[in-house]
Amino acid sequence: MPIPTPHISAKKEDIAKTVLMPGDPLRAKFIAETFLENPVLVNNVRGVQGHTGTWKGVPVTVMASGMGIPAIGIYSWELYNFYDVDNIIRIGSAGAMRDDLKLMDIVAGQGACTDSNFAHQFELNGTFAPIADYTLLSNAVEAAKEKGIDMKVGNILSSDNFYSPANCDDSTKWRDMGVMAVEMEAAGLYMNAARAGKRALCICTISDHLYRSEALSSEQRQLSLTQMIEIALDTAVKMAKLG
Repeated sequence: MPIPTPHISAKKEDIAKTVLMPGDPLRAKFIAETFLENPVLVNNVRGVQGHTGTWKGVPVTVMASGMGIPAIGIYSWELYNFYDVDNIIRIGSAGAMRDDLKLMDIVAGQGACTDSNFAHQFELNGTFAPIADYTLLSNAVEAAKEKGIDMKVGNILSSDNFYSPANCDDSTKWRDMGVMAVEMEAAGLYMNAARAGKRALCICTISDHLYRSEALSSEQRQLSLTQMIEIALDTAVKMAKLG
């Protein structure tokens, strides 16, 4: 496919090898303007902002994915396959399932369960298990430890549904299988990375709890996720050092 693509207007050289991918375009703008040196807007098709700058001297792109697996499926596919991106780190929010998790805790999805049919397109004769890239994950864990942060690592759920009709929510069954938290994008990202032979990781900040009346405001979600963002940025630096 020629560049620009239908969804990304950037030139190939405008996109860094590591892309941080929040869902919200406003969060992408906030991250770029707050953390990156000399950020440049490289994409704004459909308002899905992408900015490229540097963090500790390393080029990094921050680009929104939109909400849900179909959306991140489009952007990650184009970034991996047409823009030669090596690493995508989803940074977002998640709803806690486990009792030991609290607001603002940071979790990393070692695996991403899903109720989505996204894997059907790959025509696999079985059930695919979407997992994070170990190198990205291990470097993120190291980056968190360097900041004194106990980042929880385990299974998350990528759900197609934000709302469920009464008596149709089966989250307790996922919790009974040890799933930490629920979000809406990681499994699709992990599948696209696997198909492209690239790397992916999802890091989320706990924004609410499914079994307790606790939640961050939308403004808090956008502005107060600094620790998660810095872990992802420092992971990009570590990946650059690996060559």
